[in-house]
Amino acid sequence: MASLKELRARISSVKSTKKITSAMKMVAAAKMHRAEKRSRESKPFATTMQRILVNLKESLGDRPGLPTLLSGTGKQDLHLVIPMSSDRGLAGGFNGNINRTTRNFVEKLLKEGKNVKICPVGFKTYVYFRGEYPDLVVGPEGGDHRLGNVTFDTAEQIASYVEKLLQDQQCDVCTVIYNQFKNVMLQVPTELQLIPLSIAVSEKKDETLDDKLAVRQEQSQAEYLFEPEPEEVLHRLLPQNLRVQLFSAMLETNAGEQGARMTAMDSATRNAGKAIDKLSLYYNRTRQANITNELTEVISGANAA
Repeated sequence: MASLKELRARISSVKSTKKITSAMKMVAAAKMHRAEKRSRESKPFATTMQRILVNLKESLGDRPGLPTLLSGTGKQDLHLVIPMSSDRGLAGGFNGNINRTTRNFVEKLLKEGKNVKICPVGFKTYVYFRGEYPDLVVGPEGGDHRLGNVTFDTAEQIASYVEKLLQDQQCDVCTVIYNQFKNVMLQVPTELQLIPLSIAVSEKKDETLDDKLAVRQEQSQAEYLFEPEPEEVLHRLLPQNLRVQLFSAMLETNAGEQGARMTAMDSATRNAGKAIDKLSLYYNRTRQANITNELTEVISGANAA
């Protein structure tokens, strides 16, 4: 049985832990509101831009000479996978979900005989895949694979690296895997194919099924007039779209990280409170038992005298 001194030290330690987790929860909540605001503001632009390019791709069909960023190289042999995680832990299963989803995706490609390269964004996923697939991890020259403060410069650096691989014929398909921020409690691992441009485009969450069908029908019937030529328009739009989609995924990852950390720290704070209650109850019972034993010894000694 633990002594009273040991119990007091343990209670004090858990109280200190509770203060830390409570402070981390409040910090994560403040950061999450800012990150969610940035993600929410960027999402309409990224979604609309992706949708416009998908419509252009459908309208142009199999027209020869389309940019590889739109139609791909025509092969499916070389796959570049870009998983996005946080740089720090203490966020529940946030990073583990991305690592597990990416590993399953990579294993599926490897079983199909594809050549795979992994370009991790976020220190946690970088460390994980450096251990799991050290020969497959790649990245921009001079990059440290950290998500950092989520700036457009980081997205531009990654996009330039992807374009270089595509130009050097070292990439046929590029897929980014990130946690889509739904709410504080829910971040969904999502696979988004960037090259060739994926036909599947996520619709707004507040649209009804009829609205979606009407939009798709209107899009399928749309005709486009290009000024200047389509090749020049796409040459300007596609590189920018690649950067925008990467930046949007990074913003959602950042918002999801803060939401997951806030939830994890809230749970840790509540568990610490329960632990303090149990330890305090055990401490009081032990103290009462010691007092009772001392009184019994005193009374027994007085009777013997």
